[in-house]
Amino acid sequence: MTQAKKKILIVGCGPGDPAYITPAAKAAAAKADVLIVSRRLEGLFPEVAAERIDSGTDVEGTIALIAERRDAGAQVVLLATGDPGIASLAQPVIRRFGRENCEVVPGISSIQVAFARLGLDWTDARIVTAHRADPEETPAELRGSPKLAILGGRDGSLRWAAGIIPELGEGRRVFLCEDLTMPTEKIREVSADELRHLPVSSRAIILVIRKELLP
Repeated sequence: MTQAKKKILIVGCGPGDPAYITPAAKAAAAKADVLIVSRRLEGLFPEVAAERIDSGTDVEGTIALIAERRDAGAQVVLLATGDPGIASLAQPVIRRFGRENCEVVPGISSIQVAFARLGLDWTDARIVTAHRADPEETPAELRGSPKLAILGGRDGSLRWAAGIIPELGEGRRVFLCEDLTMPTEKIREVSADELRHLPVSSRAIILVIRKELLP
């Protein structure tokens, strides 16, 4: 008899502080037979008696393990930092297994927190991912955006941002937001030149905002 395969639950776990994990995320994690976790999230939900698999950097290998456990009838839960819709393993998993076989539980993203700290909405923000590699977007493509949120987290991301900001035109303010919601949270206004030389947290967002939008 063929065993029914359960939907893969993809769960957003917030920007860092456990207080920002939603009740819906906790309820979804509690269903897990298998938790797919990154090192950043490995300590979450210690009360859940599930097999834990490190998502690591081998995306294809992780997807193969998800398929194997799901084929065996296990409830697989993938934990994503922030919101699964922004720069996470959710996208390759959904492409591989199909939207009909996945259920996404949204979370609070660091981008939401960064804009909230500045008291700004982000309906007109352009999100650029520089977390793993330099983005393909050019200054010409970004120049018309009144608000940019650049996902950093590596030294190269700061250098890339420092290089494109002067080409966006005058009248921009730049904020480096690190470790949002954590005890080490730091938000500071910086110049493009300063970005080139600053050490950076692995949890970094760079906001580039038109001056007239800020008090």
